[in-house]
Order: sequence, then structure tokens, then C-alpha cells
Amino acid sequence: MIEVKTSTLSDGELNRGVFAIRDIAQGELLHEAPVIPFPNEEHEHIEKTILADYVFEYGANHTAILLGYGMLFNHSYTPNAYYDLNFDNHTVDFYAHTDIAAGEEVLINYNGEVDNDDPLWFNEGKEE
Repeated sequence: MIEVKTSTLSDGELNRGVFAIRDIAQGELLHEAPVIPFPNEEHEHIEKTILADYVFEYGANHTAILLGYGMLFNHSYTPNAYYDLNFDNHTVDFYAHTDIAAGEEVLINYNGEVDNDDPLWFNEGKEE
């Protein structure tokens, strides 16, 4: 259903993104990314590494590293997908917010809600 390919949206060293390999219907489950949760007080150790850019808030007391394709979805303020934390299964579940055509990049809003246009944490202090 999805694959990792080179993205024109990413300006990082690896330039990866997640793409649909077939048409995906609105509401369809795209991916269940397993998580490795750890207590927030251990986050100071992660902050010293590149992994700090790839962790998610996971409830009030934990942070989580996403496995699978979970850390490879790129951001958009007009996303075609969204994610839900699934604490029972210890996954982050990604769903199609709109219909997604085969070949289209799957994008999420890093702020957690599809219509949240708050500045992203990694852009704070940068001029628009």
C-alpha cells in the first residue's frame, strides 16, 4: 500500500518520504507503526542525538520512538493523512484523511491535528 521513495519535499540528507503504491480511500488505515516508549525523564539522553528530531510525545509521561515507516512521513499544513496514538497496541496508526492517488506522497501535519497551523518546533526562531 505504501513505500519509501525520494521526496522533493524533504531537504534533509536522505530526502525520503512515504508514497502510495495504490489508490487509498479516505479513512483507510495506511500503517501501524510500532513504538518504543520511554519515560520523559530519559529524554535528556535522546536530546544529544539525531533521534531527538524523530520522537513523538506519547501520553503525559512518555515519549516514543516510532518504528516502521512512522518516522518517514513528511509534514504538510494540508495533509492527506493523519495519525492516532494507539496505547493499547503501542502503535501510532496512520489513516488517509482524504483519498490518496497511487504515486502521491502521504503527508501528515506534525502538529497532530490536520487543521493545526501552529509553527513547527524546528522552525521556531526562523524568519518566514
